[in-house]
Amino acid sequence: MAELAERPFPPGDYPVVVVGSGPGGLQVSYCLGRVGVPHAVVSADPAPGGMFRRFPIFQRLLSWTRPHAPYERTDRYYERYDWNSLLAEEPEHRGLAATFMDGSSEFPARPEMERNLAAFAERTRVAVRYGCRWTATRREGDRFVLETTDGEYRARLLVFAVGMAEPWKPATLGLDQVPHYAETRSAADYAGRRVFIVGKRNSGFELAEGLLPWASQIVLASPRPAKLSVVTRSLVGIRARYLQPYEDAVIGGGIHLIDASIERIERTAGGYRVVARSTMTSRELLFQAEAVIAATGFGTPLGDLAALGVQTFNQGKLPVLTPYWESVTVPGVYFAGTISQAMSGLKKHGVPSNSGAVQGARYNARVLALHIAQVHFGIAPERPPVAPDRVLGHLLSEATRGPELWHQRSYLARVLSFGPAAGIRDEGIWPLAHFVDAPGPEACAVTVEHTAEGEMRPALYVRREGRVEEHAMATNELLDFETAEHRAELAGLLDGLGGWHA
Repeated sequence: MAELAERPFPPGDYPVVVVGSGPGGLQVSYCLGRVGVPHAVVSADPAPGGMFRRFPIFQRLLSWTRPHAPYERTDRYYERYDWNSLLAEEPEHRGLAATFMDGSSEFPARPEMERNLAAFAERTRVAVRYGCRWTATRREGDRFVLETTDGEYRARLLVFAVGMAEPWKPATLGLDQVPHYAETRSAADYAGRRVFIVGKRNSGFELAEGLLPWASQIVLASPRPAKLSVVTRSLVGIRARYLQPYEDAVIGGGIHLIDASIERIERTAGGYRVVARSTMTSRELLFQAEAVIAATGFGTPLGDLAALGVQTFNQGKLPVLTPYWESVTVPGVYFAGTISQAMSGLKKHGVPSNSGAVQGARYNARVLALHIAQVHFGIAPERPPVAPDRVLGHLLSEATRGPELWHQRSYLARVLSFGPAAGIRDEGIWPLAHFVDAPGPEACAVTVEHTAEGEMRPALYVRREGRVEEHAMATNELLDFETAEHRAELAGLLDGLGGWHA
C-alpha cells in the first residue's frame, strides 16, 4: 500500500493515458487536469525532465529566457521573452525558468532547465508514475491497451509525449561503427585529435563549439550548406550562440565546413577514413580522423505504433498527424511535445513552426488538451463575449504581443466568431490549418507571419459564407500593430462580418 501511495496511477482503466514526463508530457497533463479530463501519466524516466536530463551534451540550451523584460514573469505577455518555462494558469507558477538561472547567460544551462521542469511538476502537482516503461500497444474493442513494465493500462485515448530522443543514423556504409551525438564523451577526451562530425545542424555545431578548445582539427560535413537561423528566418535552426565555429571556419581557425555527401566510413589503425563526394564538383574527398561523431539527429521512439496502424513519414521518424496532432490513421492516438512538429501547418513563406522546441510545443499541448476535453468529453471551452467596440483592439493587441501567435507564427491563431444569436465570441487559440479547412459560422482568425524577406506582420483570415479569405496586413518597423493605420485596415477587412461594423 505504501508503494501505491508513493507511485500514482497503478495499472488499470483510465479515460486517457499520457506517456512521457518531459516538457510535452508535463504540459499536456497539467492542461488536461485544469480542464477536468481525468487521466494517468506514466514515464520510463526516474524523474521529470525528459531529454533535458541528458542533453544538450555541452550543457547550454539554444533557447533563451530573459529574467528582465518589459513584463513581470507572472504576466502572460512575459512568455514572449521566456522560451523555456511551461504554461500555468496560476501566476505564481509562471516564468519559472528565470528563477533557476545564475545570470551568466540568457541561455539556460541544462541542469537549470531540468530544475525548472522538476519545479513545475512539483508546484503544480503534476503526478507521474515514474519508472514505468511502455513496452507494447494493442487494441481491444473500444480500448487501447498499453503494456508496461508495471502492468497493463487501458484507455479510450492515448497521448504520446515521448520526445524526439531516439538516436538516428542514415544507412551510410560504416556509419553504424561510429558513436552518435548522444554517446559523445567529455571534451578533454578529444584533446589534440582530428574530429570529423557528420552533420551541420544544431547538434553538429554544438559539438564543434564544445570541442573548439580541445580538438586539433574539426571537420563538419553534410550535403547541404549550413543554414543559420539569422539567414533563414527560422527559430529552429542554428542560433547565434553557435556562430563561433562558423566564424572560425571563415578565418581558417581549424574548423572546416564541407558540403559533401558521406559515401562510406572505414576503420583504420589510427582511427577512421571518411570517403565523401563534393556536392558542388562531384569530386571524391578523403578525410583522416582520430574520431568521428554522427550528429545526424534523433527520431521518435514510436515503439510498435506502426504495427498498430500509425502511419509515419521522414523515414519512420514522425507520425502523420491532423491539425490537432491526432494520428491520421489511428483515431484516438495523439502526440504532444516536440513530436507535434510532425504537423507542419501551412508553412507560410517556407517558415516552419516552433513545435520542435518548448516555446512552441507548450502552446500546442494546451490547445490539444482543450480539444480532447471538448471532442471526447463534452467539456465546453470558455467562449467569452467580445463587445463590438472591443473587436479591433482585441485582435490588434493579440497580434502585437500575444505569445501564442509570436512563438507559433502562421501556425496558431486567435479566433473570433460572429453569430446573430451568440454575438461575437473569443473562440481562443486554434491551429491555423484547422481554421482554414474547417466549415463553420462567420469568423476571423488573426496570426503573425514572418515573410521570406524578413518582415513581421499580422495576417487576417476571414470566413464569410463558407469561404476563407486571407489578407496580409501592413508591417511596422517597431512591431506595433495597434496603430491608427492598422485599426483602419482591420475595420475594412471585417466590415459586415456577422453584421458587425466599426
